[in-house]
Amino acid sequence: MTSFERVGDAAGAPGFAVIPVLDLRGGRVVRARRGERATYAPIETPLAKGSDPAAVASGLLRAWPARCLYVADLDAIIDGAAPDLAALRAIAAACPGTGLWVDAGFARTDGVEAFLAEGLGRPVIGTESQEDAALVTALGDRAVLSLDTRGGERMGPDRLHEDAALWPADVIAMTLASVGAGSGPDLPALQAIRARAPGRRVYAAGGVRGQEDLRALAAAGIAGALVASALHDGTLRREHA
Repeated sequence: MTSFERVGDAAGAPGFAVIPVLDLRGGRVVRARRGERATYAPIETPLAKGSDPAAVASGLLRAWPARCLYVADLDAIIDGAAPDLAALRAIAAACPGTGLWVDAGFARTDGVEAFLAEGLGRPVIGTESQEDAALVTALGDRAVLSLDTRGGERMGPDRLHEDAALWPADVIAMTLASVGAGSGPDLPALQAIRARAPGRRVYAAGGVRGQEDLRALAAAGIAGALVASALHDGTLRREHA
């Protein structure tokens, strides 16, 4: 039977890691659907009253005993706003001992260094926000790389998708069109990424529906999965961990 272990802020824990996801917009948690970000509305979930980030984060951890949360700051990613430090601090305070992986549209070294100085988590560098490979190269294993795709199309520089020598230890395969869609993870694509980067930990993002998908990913050698809808909808629950 597959063990769905927990992952720390630096990753690398044994077993398969389930990492709950929060998407932030306007200081609230929103429900992500197929990467159509303009249509995201404040989340309605049985895990929390309202869409306050700290409350939803706490609800996710009650639903699944994770050691790490992934936070996508959509105002920063879409509009170039500064990271929502107030929301991140609230999440960190509500979830002591839980690491954060944070995608805030980081595209410059000074912006990432300022974020790191806040001590609020590990930056996620999304290829969709990059013009070249400089930031990924400069940060190395201090950051997580997100290989972003939409509808099979690569987002960001081709070099970041193609040259696995540039990748840090932890890599997310982010299939935006599958987010919240309940379509299942793209196993062939994930296996291809893993085959190109032996020694890297590859995490699936998008499409996870429940336990069977987790087992299939683990069997394929994937290190973990970013999950939101399955937790809010109850198809993944604490007893499954």
